[in-house]
Amino acid sequence: MTTAILPGCEPFEAAGGDTGVLVLHGFTGNPTSMRPLAEFLASDGFTVSLPRLPGHGTSVADMMTTGWPDWTGAALAAFDDLARRTTRVAVVGLSMGGGLSAFVAQRRDVGALVLINPLVKPPASEMIDGLNQLLDAGLETIDAIGSDVKREGVTELSYDATPLACAKSLFDGIAEVYETLDAIEAPSLLLSSREDHIVTPDNGDDLMARVRGPIERVWLENSYHVATIDNDQTLVESLARDFIRSVVAS
Repeated sequence: MTTAILPGCEPFEAAGGDTGVLVLHGFTGNPTSMRPLAEFLASDGFTVSLPRLPGHGTSVADMMTTGWPDWTGAALAAFDDLARRTTRVAVVGLSMGGGLSAFVAQRRDVGALVLINPLVKPPASEMIDGLNQLLDAGLETIDAIGSDVKREGVTELSYDATPLACAKSLFDGIAEVYETLDAIEAPSLLLSSREDHIVTPDNGDDLMARVRGPIERVWLENSYHVATIDNDQTLVESLARDFIRSVVAS
């Protein structure tokens, strides 16, 4: 299905120096939640790519024609394109974008990872069973999960419903990512919101315990899930920039 891109949800590209940064948004979201961070990194001289993942930033019906293979394929293609144009590539991801970042790091030579409230662990089996029951009953969508933002007056531009088949595809893919977290060797910065209503903190706990490469965790005290546009936005931006500089661009 081809659907017009919603205004503001376009992908972002910026040419810069020899260090590339791939920026990946979350499930049912779009580039708007990551664009301030992408623009900030571009202003610092990095070559930046923020793709719009298939089925996102258009319509729920469009998203329902896509799944984990489409999103991982787009992430790998964007990484490979950056790798051809730069010397080293860092990957930055929010939520599902964090899970996609881990997926890329398991398969490519990633210079650094910045994971912001990443989803890297499938939900409990009871939740999966409930999801399957809803699908078997013919239900296609449930309530939206987007816009978990604490900052006054800020709303994430995300879908107003969650496609269940897409969620099932996401959880199946994340289960494979979770099983091989120890394959991640890239230096990683984990940014975790102290209060997150979307991704449970054990996602970050297991990353800390299981990745093979060096990993550092910083707690965000004044943001919910979408920390890139929340009260800790400037902190997230400066931490990401400084980490990538220190690890990749030094």
